Amino acid sequence: MKRRNFAHRPGCAVEATLDLIDGKWKGVILFHLQAGTQRFGELRRRMPGITQRMLTKQLRALEDDKLVIRKVYAEVPPRVEYTLSEIGESLRPVIDTLRAWGEGHQERLSCGPAPDAVKTPDRAA
Repeated sequence: MKRRNFAHRPGCAVEATLDLIDGKWKGVILFHLQAGTQRFGELRRRMPGITQRMLTKQLRALEDDKLVIRKVYAEVPPRVEYTLSEIGESLRPVIDTLRAWGEGHQERLSCGPAPDAVKTPDRAA
């Protein structure tokens, strides 16, 4: 994947980092790979909202950016495993911080309980 040139711009390091982990799924994939090497099917089961096509596309982009290592075994059926590269491992504190922030703000985020599911006490008029 061709990367944009962020050199000599204010905030270029932040832009470059976000460009690497942009989108809905890359950060989630990196989070799951922190647990260790995983096969495609394992990743897919951990992320029920992602399509097979999108997972393939995102894994290829992460591999192109040298964040993930893809290992293919010459077996029938073929077995493919994904693991974080050294550079991908260096993103661990970033991913952990994103997770911690999300957990701290979960009620405000879309992954928190629906507003109508939260019971409010009846007020006497």
